[in-house]
Amino acid sequence: MLSEYRDEISALKQSNAHFAKIFEKHNELDQKATDADEGRLHLSDMELEQIKKEKLLLKDEALMMILEYRKNQG
Repeated sequence: MLSEYRDEISALKQSNAHFAKIFEKHNELDQKATDADEGRLHLSDMELEQIKKEKLLLKDEALMMILEYRKNQG
């Protein structure tokens, strides 16, 4: 997720517990979606759609935090 912000992500994961939590949750949901897409986890279409929506919300929140962090570093 957001690999172009690797340095910022690393710094935020260490300094911001909320960021670390949403980053971890995003990764968990990403793994569930991948497992479902590859047939290792059986989810209904509605469940998979909900996971993908939640992932997107978490990614958006993380990106906002990254951009705020960058603004404050400059």
